[in-house]
Amino acid sequence: MALKQIDAKLFQKMFLGGALSIEARKEEINELNVFPVPDGDTGTNMTLTIMAAAKEVSQLEEPTMETLAKAISSGSLRGARGNSGVILSQLFRGFTKEVKNCTVIDVTVMATALGKAVETAYKAVMKPKEGTILTVARGGAEKAAELAMETDDLEYFCAEILKHMEAVLEKTPDLLPVLKEAGVVDSGGQGLLVVLQGAYDVMLGKQVQFEEGISPIKKKASTTVSTEQIETSEIKFGYCTEFIIMLEKQYDAETEREFKSYLESLGDSIVVVSDEDIVKVHVHTNDPGLAIQRALTYGSLTKMKIDNMREEHHEKVIKEAERQAARKKEDVPQRKEEKIEVPRKPVGFVAVSIGEGMNEIFKGLGVDYLIEGGQTMNPSTEDMLTAIEQVNADTIFIFPNNSNIILAAEQAKKLTKDKQIIVIPSRTVPQGITALINYVFDKPAQENEKHMTEEMKHVKTGQVTYAVRDTNIDGKEIKQGDIMGLNDKTILVVGEKPKDTAYDLLCQMIEQEDELVSIYYGKETEEEEASQLADKISKEYPHVDVEIHMGGQPIYYYIISVE
Repeated sequence: MALKQIDAKLFQKMFLGGALSIEARKEEINELNVFPVPDGDTGTNMTLTIMAAAKEVSQLEEPTMETLAKAISSGSLRGARGNSGVILSQLFRGFTKEVKNCTVIDVTVMATALGKAVETAYKAVMKPKEGTILTVARGGAEKAAELAMETDDLEYFCAEILKHMEAVLEKTPDLLPVLKEAGVVDSGGQGLLVVLQGAYDVMLGKQVQFEEGISPIKKKASTTVSTEQIETSEIKFGYCTEFIIMLEKQYDAETEREFKSYLESLGDSIVVVSDEDIVKVHVHTNDPGLAIQRALTYGSLTKMKIDNMREEHHEKVIKEAERQAARKKEDVPQRKEEKIEVPRKPVGFVAVSIGEGMNEIFKGLGVDYLIEGGQTMNPSTEDMLTAIEQVNADTIFIFPNNSNIILAAEQAKKLTKDKQIIVIPSRTVPQGITALINYVFDKPAQENEKHMTEEMKHVKTGQVTYAVRDTNIDGKEIKQGDIMGLNDKTILVVGEKPKDTAYDLLCQMIEQEDELVSIYYGKETEEEEASQLADKISKEYPHVDVEIHMGGQPIYYYIISVE
């Protein structure tokens, strides 16, 4: 008997089935990444993104299309990591916008929702590239529109869509030459198919237990940059109060202003972030009940958390003392993690960084908050929102410092209503450092945005790391364990030793008009070796100044900038 409708309960199971499917095959998808670098790969990022939504979806005991739509859209948006994760979240967001007001999903609704999903995802990407997950998603939507005129059988409808998407995926190497050379299909497109195949299997009757199959995901802690510890006596408002309002009444810009004004009368450190049908609230107050009572006039509350900051402070002081003792013992520079309350200021800075040396460099350039992340773990949109929440400034500049984090930063910008967010599209740490150096405090934000973005273009970045898999790129045969030298676009050098590879890489990067070379040596690299590299470059290229810095970054033996 043909299946003609999907109700909310089945839709919930299908979504969780898709989540389990990609979790089980994420490493297989990671293997499709063209560049064999040890980074936050596509399969990992897409899995973390969908899991953020799956946790919320699994908690709905009596789901409706509306509650499912909210859980999928909000969960995936905040959990989105990497470009592939952000695009996946936008596909979910577009799809759920279309189905949230339906009681069931039939062929017509499915076709319309798939079209909306693709439209939303394409809009989220500034320069959509064909041969990617977007192309595969669009192929599915186009096939759905065609089939909706021919059948009302969802099983046949979905099977034919998946078959067509597989055919589109197989053609992605023809659209992106780098895929063809590496002998792989697009990893994001493959990930999307894995999710949809898992959902389809559940639709056919395969049983999936979310609680047993999906393990909790531990988020990597972010690092707050502060200059001193706070004293308990200086905590004016004792309770850190957080909750999410599930809106049930009209909530417009004027309502939000009134709500914020009320919260300001109760305390400080106020953050109110709105996203369609939900509002995330954070406030420090001595009377959490009053904040909660006012919030209840707008709708029901969830994710409520009230912490006694004075009590927590005592515990933190003890733990910090233990950490300091450990640091002294290991002779590791101290990194303080407490946030101090500071007056609201005109401009603040958030940067993505990893490694003790890199962190210290960004602190020295005036960064207020560091998000630990980068290649090994792409921060989520939620991590960005947390950083924005912690910086008490009217305008906040964000430096993603990785091409795979820019979209998540842009999503956080869209979700922030009470502060002006400017994302400087830094694709590497050296670009972020250059941008910060070129910030001028007495110039308007937009002028600084333009100036910093322009100055970044003069920076060439090189990175030296190891290959995690065999591949072939730009005519170079690469074996697992080889040392690779990468520039902004591709792999330039393949060698056996980090220092020699870094030297060969720099020889290809340095040009006659260049003036400065900065070498940031990593956690696994000795300072003496970095000095030897710098001396060799100075002798070979006397027209450039060469600087070395302890970056302390993992994975990458050297990060290099030439400008």
